[in-house]
Amino acid sequence: MSSSSTTEYPYEEGSYTLYVTKHCPFAQRALRAFYAAKVPYKLVEIDLDNKPTWYHLVNPQLKVPALRLPSGEILIESLVISEYVADQFPEAHLLPTDALERAQLRLFVEIFSSKIVPNLYGALRAASAEEQETKKEGILAGIRDASRQLENQWKRVNNNEGLWLGDRVSLAEINTVSFVNQLAAVEIHRGLVVPQSQEYAAFNKWVEAYSARPEYTEYSLADEVIAEKLRKFLA
Repeated sequence: MSSSSTTEYPYEEGSYTLYVTKHCPFAQRALRAFYAAKVPYKLVEIDLDNKPTWYHLVNPQLKVPALRLPSGEILIESLVISEYVADQFPEAHLLPTDALERAQLRLFVEIFSSKIVPNLYGALRAASAEEQETKKEGILAGIRDASRQLENQWKRVNNNEGLWLGDRVSLAEINTVSFVNQLAAVEIHRGLVVPQSQEYAAFNKWVEAYSARPEYTEYSLADEVIAEKLRKFLA
């Protein structure tokens, strides 16, 4: 705890302090980035249902994750934090060095941000069966897009071992896999089925590949746990 009354919140002096809720998919981006980069940090867990009175001093938006740097600067927003870790610790190889390759990776992540995630929560919130079906088709359309991007990427890197960069975890996984984990809630509550057909084949191979990696398993939740935590979104 700092000594100044204007900055009185828990942090580790001279080190990284990460403020998260472990089951939050956005916070998991930051957790996985630090795990993959093998960087030590102090963990401060935030109960989103009962936020500490001091947390507004860390993030005025009262969201997780937030990251206090050794310099005392604070970063918010999960994509900002994960990319900071990738840039600050290039030896972890979480991002390609080539500008075009970095852009292609970001476009893959954007499929989740713009197509899969909104429809995931939309399917849970949808009251009518018709709207639920529309949102589920939106998820599947996003997955088909992701599958095509994976096929193209594996041709570019001449490596189809399953991950975006072939055989090593990158921000392509770190910034997306939590939301694939959350699809379990749509499967259980809304009957979503991701087909095993060819147009989904690359996506399914990718899921199988990263699901065996400790960067995923360290923070993944069981399907039933996901479904229960997201029950609050049900219409």
